[in-house]
Amino acid sequence: MRRINDILNDKEYLNHINKIKKAEANRIYCRHDMTHFLDVSRIAYILSIEEKLNTNKEIFYAMGLLHDIGRWAEYENGIDHCIASKEIAEKILTKYNFTIEERTKIMAAIEGHRKRDEASPLGYILYRADKLSRNCVLCDARTMCKKFQNGEESFLLY
Repeated sequence: MRRINDILNDKEYLNHINKIKKAEANRIYCRHDMTHFLDVSRIAYILSIEEKLNTNKEIFYAMGLLHDIGRWAEYENGIDHCIASKEIAEKILTKYNFTIEERTKIMAAIEGHRKRDEASPLGYILYRADKLSRNCVLCDARTMCKKFQNGEESFLLY
């Protein structure tokens, strides 16, 4: 997990985290913070074990840590955060010696993580982990959240 720890300590990565924090300072819904990124990473890895995927743990952590890293660009410039996150991820992954094959898989997953039907296999894992990571059971904004507009109930799976 050396490369993952390198990402977590990377000044550019932390700068993006701070931009998201500032942009979401008054957000009442789920935030895109380190807790979310790590929850997504861990759940993606659990899903990969349950589904007997033979993929390096660092791939799932890199996907989770980077999948929403461009969220600030969506707030500031209207750029789809999946595209912005993919571009940021490529630079960071290259910096920490992820192979071309690893970068390609991670970036495809990040780019498609909001499109369930169009996602790559790892993108579908990321999509599910992203949805499952939210602690809706204790959320104060649950009654206003679009996830629960049709009377859905919150539940904890992971």
